[in-house]
Amino acid sequence: MAETTPAERAEELRRRIQDADHRYYVLDQPTVDDATYDEWMRALRALEEQYPELVTPHSPTQRVAGLPADRFAPVHHTAPLLSLENAFGAEELRAWERRVRRQVDGPLRYVVELKIDGLSVALTFEGGVFTLGATRGDGQTGEDVTMSLRTVRSLPLQLNPPFPPRLTVRGEVFLPRSAFDRLNASRAAMGEPLFANPRNAAAGSLRQLDPSVTARRGLRLFCYQVLAGPEPMDQWDALQYLRSLGLPVESHAVWANDLEEVIRVCEAWRQRRETLDYATDGLVVKVDAIGMQQGLGATGHAPRWAIAYKFPSETVETRVLDVLVSVGRSGILTPLAVLRPVRLGGSTISRASLHNPDYVQAKDVRVGDTVRVRKAGEVIPEVSEVVPGERTPETTPFVMPSNCPVCGTPVVRIPGEAAVRCPNSACPAQVAGSLVHWGSRGAMAIDGLGIQTVQTLLTAGLVSDPADLYNLTLPVVASLERFASKSAANLVRAIDESRSRPLWRLLVALGIRLVGERAAQILAKGFGSIDQIAAASVEELQSLPDIGGKIALSVHAFFEDPDNRNLVERLRQAGVSLVDKTLPDAEGRQPLAEKRLVLTGTLSGWSRQAATAAIEAAGGRVTASVSPRTDFVVAGENPGYKLTQAHDFGIPVIGEEELRRLLG
Repeated sequence: MAETTPAERAEELRRRIQDADHRYYVLDQPTVDDATYDEWMRALRALEEQYPELVTPHSPTQRVAGLPADRFAPVHHTAPLLSLENAFGAEELRAWERRVRRQVDGPLRYVVELKIDGLSVALTFEGGVFTLGATRGDGQTGEDVTMSLRTVRSLPLQLNPPFPPRLTVRGEVFLPRSAFDRLNASRAAMGEPLFANPRNAAAGSLRQLDPSVTARRGLRLFCYQVLAGPEPMDQWDALQYLRSLGLPVESHAVWANDLEEVIRVCEAWRQRRETLDYATDGLVVKVDAIGMQQGLGATGHAPRWAIAYKFPSETVETRVLDVLVSVGRSGILTPLAVLRPVRLGGSTISRASLHNPDYVQAKDVRVGDTVRVRKAGEVIPEVSEVVPGERTPETTPFVMPSNCPVCGTPVVRIPGEAAVRCPNSACPAQVAGSLVHWGSRGAMAIDGLGIQTVQTLLTAGLVSDPADLYNLTLPVVASLERFASKSAANLVRAIDESRSRPLWRLLVALGIRLVGERAAQILAKGFGSIDQIAAASVEELQSLPDIGGKIALSVHAFFEDPDNRNLVERLRQAGVSLVDKTLPDAEGRQPLAEKRLVLTGTLSGWSRQAATAAIEAAGGRVTASVSPRTDFVVAGENPGYKLTQAHDFGIPVIGEEELRRLLG
């Protein structure tokens, strides 16, 4: 290179490396050999070590940076990440088009894109720099996986100009089949359990708390939708726009003049999909014109202007060896077919759901039958049908038990429902299921409280319901089999920190029938405390938005039950928060409302989780990475690179005591 300043040389090296990454990971057209690439990377690292002020957040050297996270912070999507309605075959596509034509006028043209079987994410760029990445979650709230996404080599950390001041796009993270095979071969050699399929491997890789683990997995990314930023544009133009910014876009999208052309494209991909190095379970058909998209709008969960054409589910034949009955946390009895092991969708299947007694009767599934098995929704194995002509005289019909197979209590069936239930809330299967649910990610988020830990606690007689968890002490847990001192300390600490979870999480954890995250959040905001919810009439509950009659009756019945009221009291005595701490203060506002904070270093007075909970309770939001939109960086002892980023962006840095003052 000609004589240049260190800053100019560093920027030139970054440009070369980013261009090489794009050509290799996005275009599959490498233009430099590994030795040259490594030489550029070594030179850039050397420069940045000699001149630390030259390090930028989008430098290729910063793809794997930072310490492992304690947990994933929630991210509230600025635009909902909707799911799609499905079409199984040409006739269902035509029916969808008829519905579309009833709402819009003019010629319909379509964009057809491969539906990548991966994990949906939202990516935000500010000033052209990647600043935030989040999983889809429930479509409204996902998880901050920014640090993991920074390791995905096909994702540029800086966009090509010209770019808007702020851009949010939607994409799909996936694991190529070749990388999946290498990963499983490596795990087999190490004696580790294998991943079932590339999608599960991708999801598990992206949600690694340590981004250096993610970096070794070989994840890739395709982007396909502009969520926010520039002026709205037609879908075909949006794909070209994303490509111009340097974002990876799947190359097989086509523009179709009419639906019959769409159908021909879909049918052609049934067999052709096997030639790809990534899994696809169908195609997505989108109305191209943005004006028509806006006119069609969306339902509560899916756009009316797009639909997924799903390939027929793969089915395999095997034999039913037995039928068992499992009991879930709500007491529902589910018959399960025990199968002769068979490979299906990249995994070995030995059990398949039979759903309920009506399903078994309608399919006439018997022990000894040869059956066809498929994956319902590409996930849950189910028996789809008995193979005609294969039944032998030795087959035996299945009869649903009249008593719970776990506790022996006579089962009940509510009129109008397909489910058969065990009414004994003390049934060991229900107790174990409720404890696992209590600690699950969508409820009280207690790390380490999985099924094996729960079974250990139950066997030792230490717990019988969630309130007992809060009486566990470190010496008692450390004395149990399977627990070392560190894992025991982690579990006790995680349980203790769950006392201050938001009220809506507690409502989800209680397992109130029909109350999911959305209903729980509405109830928490509407009443402010569990006591107010428990005292409310059905009419008062139903007066809240989106709380219908069935949910209101279910909530009212739950708190009418003396056992449930007793559990709430014991939780109160254990110090579990029963109020919505996100309510505004006496002045009608929250001290950190709409503020974005980043934590770095070790806080001496509280854990990272406790600090995050306090900030969220005050209306703030904790993000994993520093960006120009960050309001404060909270620096504890031994702060990391985020402190340097804060100085680069001119963001105020505060200490632990100042954070406490801000929280009031």
